[in-house]
Amino acid sequence: MNTKKLYTVIIFSENTVGLLNQITIIFTRRQLNIETLSVSPSAIKGIHKFTITTYTDEEMIDKVVKQIDKRVDILKAYYNTDEEMVYQEIALYKLSTELFIKMGTVEALIRKYNARILEMNEDCVVLEKSGHYDETQALFNELSETIGVLQFIRSGRVAITKSKVERLSDMLADMERKLQEKQQIEQ
Repeated sequence: MNTKKLYTVIIFSENTVGLLNQITIIFTRRQLNIETLSVSPSAIKGIHKFTITTYTDEEMIDKVVKQIDKRVDILKAYYNTDEEMVYQEIALYKLSTELFIKMGTVEALIRKYNARILEMNEDCVVLEKSGHYDETQALFNELSETIGVLQFIRSGRVAITKSKVERLSDMLADMERKLQEKQQIEQ
């Protein structure tokens, strides 16, 4: 039996209205929960990159990615394991200024978690921590136990592959080469 683990799905597309809905429906129909979701322009002009994480087994993620890849508006979809990626999350923590200052070990805490203070006023302190889920969660746990967290938010995963270039770049270069070969044959 296949064991479930966290997979990162990378999807390249043009910025099309309604595409996110079409993608999430594919996960929903297979009863897969999306753990994190991040969408942004990619390194290739005019192409957007969706980064989605989900817990499943390899057989299921392979089916999901193939189904996503069949969509007309999708240029290419891939899945990766953590070992094939460089990835981070960002987390923000809102704390009471009074309690934060009374804590006394502020500098040690900041150094321990490599966090930084984004905002500090008479009412609140906002800390930022980037890292993997376990790291951002460890800071949350410590702050919750010591002084309490007023607000907390964690971003979706942002990730790039460890390969030299974006996998889509190879595919687009291959398509361009084939098109040029076809044009030369026709001439």
